[in-house]
Amino acid sequence: MRNVKAKAGAVAAVALAVVASAPATSSAEPPVPNVKYILTSETGATLEVSYLAVQPPSMEAYNADAYAFLKREEVSTPWEFTTTLEDPQWAFLQTGRAGHGGQGNPRPHCEIVVDGQIAVSDTQDSAAFCKLSRW
Repeated sequence: MRNVKAKAGAVAAVALAVVASAPATSSAEPPVPNVKYILTSETGATLEVSYLAVQPPSMEAYNADAYAFLKREEVSTPWEFTTTLEDPQWAFLQTGRAGHGGQGNPRPHCEIVVDGQIAVSDTQDSAAFCKLSRW
């Protein structure tokens, strides 16, 4: 019995030494993509904007408390916001006119830029909607 314990201890020590001396493997993850939301308009209008600022862990989490991940505010154009999303397919930007009657159509233009490349854009008379595939 004593011999078995000694052998087990020796095996564990050798295993530990092998693991400790093994070359380190890179556990660094690829860089998180940069996501930039861009909003402009022909008239320099103030617009209401909703956009995903923080990536939810799942669609269920988003549906349970959307405002934990989404921002909604009134902004002057031109406007930009940059965030990091592990999966840029969650990117979402929606805009509409900010209740100022008597003004012409602002013709908002939205873009979602991922890693420096325009992923989607939209231009409409009074509202624009840019989204990637999670939506």
